[in-house]
Amino acid sequence: MMRNLRSTILFLLPFVWQASAQDMPLLHLEEVVVSDTRLDRYADGHKVTVLKDSTIKRNGLFLTALLNFNSNMYFKENGLGMVSSPAFRGTNASHTAVIWNGININSQLTGQVDFNTINPFNYSSVAIRSGGGSVQFGSGAIGGSVHLNNDLNFTKHLDHQVFIGYGSFDTRSVNLSSSFGTGKWSSSVGVNYNSSDNNYRYLETDAENTNGEFEHVNLNANAGYVINDKHVLRLYHQSFIGNRNLSGNLVAQGRSRFTDDQHRTQLEWTNFIKNGVGRLKLAHLYEGFKYFENKDSDSFSEGEVTTLLARYAVDLELSNAFRINSYLEYTNYSARGSNFDAPQRNDAAVTAVLKHTINNKARYNFSLRQDISSDFSAPLVLSWDGSYDFSKKYQLQLNGSRNFRMPTFNDSYWSPGGNLDLVPEQSYQLDLGHSFQFNELIFNLNTYYIRTENMIRWLPNTSGFWSPNNVDEVQIYGLESEVSFKKSIGKNQVIRFNANYAYTVSEDKASGEQLSYVPFHRGNSSIAYGIAKLNMFYQHLYNGQVSIIGGELEGYQVANTGINYTFSTKHKLEYRIGITINNLFNTYYENIALRPMPNRNIQTQLVLNF
Repeated sequence: MMRNLRSTILFLLPFVWQASAQDMPLLHLEEVVVSDTRLDRYADGHKVTVLKDSTIKRNGLFLTALLNFNSNMYFKENGLGMVSSPAFRGTNASHTAVIWNGININSQLTGQVDFNTINPFNYSSVAIRSGGGSVQFGSGAIGGSVHLNNDLNFTKHLDHQVFIGYGSFDTRSVNLSSSFGTGKWSSSVGVNYNSSDNNYRYLETDAENTNGEFEHVNLNANAGYVINDKHVLRLYHQSFIGNRNLSGNLVAQGRSRFTDDQHRTQLEWTNFIKNGVGRLKLAHLYEGFKYFENKDSDSFSEGEVTTLLARYAVDLELSNAFRINSYLEYTNYSARGSNFDAPQRNDAAVTAVLKHTINNKARYNFSLRQDISSDFSAPLVLSWDGSYDFSKKYQLQLNGSRNFRMPTFNDSYWSPGGNLDLVPEQSYQLDLGHSFQFNELIFNLNTYYIRTENMIRWLPNTSGFWSPNNVDEVQIYGLESEVSFKKSIGKNQVIRFNANYAYTVSEDKASGEQLSYVPFHRGNSSIAYGIAKLNMFYQHLYNGQVSIIGGELEGYQVANTGINYTFSTKHKLEYRIGITINNLFNTYYENIALRPMPNRNIQTQLVLNF
């Protein structure tokens, strides 16, 4: 762990050097260069929710907490800080794609991302794109996708922030971030450290959470350099180094430990050409883990995957009405592990997205993608999405798509149990959306239908081992609603309100029963009030009952509240102190059976800006 930490610090040294460089002349480029233009340029028929700044920092310890209280996604957690799996629109964890600065980072071992390994503090924004997106974002983008973006600001600036947090269960958090721009250079660096004894008491019992200690380090480093008016280089890097014991439950104390390393680096060259932009991306992704059945033993199992990716994309404006984004991508995966030998896979993909702006009220996108894999016969996937503005107050959105998910290395090669005869999952879906805006009030309503074939499911086989098979056909339908409101009252007062509600039916077509851990009803809301330098907020989450093996898990309601005050000085220094009370009403709840979540707890924060 320390070796990886030292190598990452060495990687950061060039960014520190850049901060001391002399100012360069400002070129006539956009002030802020976004990391993935596909999210807003080619998503007219999709609902996209963007979370920024104050919302991110309100629930900033884990990405799970941020999305739990600010989206329609449902999460299963094996206790605070443990493995966190999303369920987006009734799909399973491997059906939510996580896109880091334009690249899919879902694990090639498990097919998913553990949302408790991502700290959202040092991202410019976190966006949630609802509905299928396999054409643009690859394998797994079936329920939706979550986008982590680092946008580079080239305007002349130099800003620093220090965040220090301490709270219940000896939970500590430190975040150091810095951003600068000179016109030609831009850079941002963030280092985050979280740790906790995590020994909260189980409400309604005399027991406490045992073996739940964790320690995480997250590092984000991003830089951009304007070579000239035609060429821009950008470099993105993110590392996670985690060491956590795995909590026990109500019937068994934990004794295992899990360490994981994740390192992601991508270099992007942007070439401005006549009527368009060319982009070359080169990326290196690494994920590795060690699992200790007995944390005090030197014996462990391990696995790792290295991904090498090359993508060239061209975004061309063909005319005032037509635009096309096409790209060619090649990816090499190489794995090694205790439960499989050293498998490799080579994938290639060709994608084209055509945008047609009919007039100032109507536009649509039509997309095609074909993957070629050394291991599988991948389906041709396609999508259509569009929107029509009936008025300034009402927009209609519609999208339909065919999507897919490739089997992972665990699915194919895990010993014992892996299945080399698996085929990719396929999904078909249709989504109708309505967006209303009345001054400061915005209301979105979406209804959707998803049908998935050849879903991969691990089940016991005749040999007594668990093995994956293409067995399930699932249909999902439901609705999502979202309302937001922001109102300034005089000079110094602002009130913000947000609420989400989802009704989801996700059923096995053979049995007609709701899939496990998918609530029929789920909702959340938050209200924030600021007057001068004082800010207060309240959040509320409702999660309905879910089906589990042998019964049901009760629904629950959880609330958080907080207050902070900002002090200004005569100099550039500004500091803010705050306190947050989580699980305000001391509610007993489980989102995985037999694993109680924390009781009422307090977190304090000190933030320095200079």
